[in-house]
Amino acid sequence: MSIQTDDNETRLQSSYLEYLPALFRSDEFLGRFLLIFESILKPIENTVDNMASYFDPLLTPQDLLPWLASWIELVLDPSWPEQRRRELIKSAAELYLWQGTKRGMVEYLRIYTGTLPEVTEHIEGMRLGSEARLGISTKIGSAGGGNHFTVTIDLNDDTTIDIEKIVSIIEAQKPAHTIYTLHVNNNPGTGD
Repeated sequence: MSIQTDDNETRLQSSYLEYLPALFRSDEFLGRFLLIFESILKPIENTVDNMASYFDPLLTPQDLLPWLASWIELVLDPSWPEQRRRELIKSAAELYLWQGTKRGMVEYLRIYTGTLPEVTEHIEGMRLGSEARLGISTKIGSAGGGNHFTVTIDLNDDTTIDIEKIVSIIEAQKPAHTIYTLHVNNNPGTGD
């Protein structure tokens, strides 16, 4: 934006002069005049040059997170910590892929709570043991009582995690034909 002259004085000149024919490049007035346009257009050029950063959930400014989330039909909870909202947007495509599965639910709950939940599936069916006998009372597969699973999450006592939000995540992520039990264990004194 400035050039050094033979007299060791600094003159302000626009870098846009280099895009003009050689005849105009030495015009001092034109160099200062183009500074007006450069001062207006340079921030726009910088924004366009860094456009990819606005689409990266880990780099985009915090104010743009809801806008970025809206592109993938995701509504962010503003009470979530910023880093977890960023991770949710980043993982959204994979979460959609695994929706309705144990893996998808565990990952979504891990992002929200910051801890890895334990999901235990209770499947009634064939029982092997000393009392197992092949015959009329043999069960293979479900007993017809519905598929049931238990979600166990260990949280800190000082955590601000909303249990109702955990329930809504489980409801949204579980297969429609299943029922579940939620166990939340509070662990005092451990950090997040």
